[in-house]
Amino acid sequence: MHEDSLPEAYLDIMTTGLSPYHDEITVIGIYLVNGNDDMVLQLVDGEITKDNLLEALEGVFKIYTYNGSGFALPFIHSRLDVDLTEGYCHHDLMHDCWKNNLYGGLKKVETKLGIPRKLKAIGGVEAIMLWY
Repeated sequence: MHEDSLPEAYLDIMTTGLSPYHDEITVIGIYLVNGNDDMVLQLVDGEITKDNLLEALEGVFKIYTYNGSGFALPFIHSRLDVDLTEGYCHHDLMHDCWKNNLYGGLKKVETKLGIPRKLKAIGGVEAIMLWY
């Protein structure tokens, strides 16, 4: 099978803080795309396990993230003992944004690109409080 026809995943995480050693992953969001088919998966709290993550990514060739190289992937590696740089082709979209003079966090880049958010008033701290 050609790699272009394999499923792709867009992955993001929410955490209780910035330290992969002291803080927890509260949500792993995965948007799976396979040709014309797509699906959103969320792993929340007790669902966030090594086995569940690997099952969600079964068959995936490429994983896209925003700042995944510096945050999400090391966090997942530390907390779940899953190295998503092995066995998957990883593409960090933040570096593409930087090459096009789009700096800042994902929300800031979305705003610059005119991508609307459904819940504009929810920030990182508020999102954590929704889960706890």
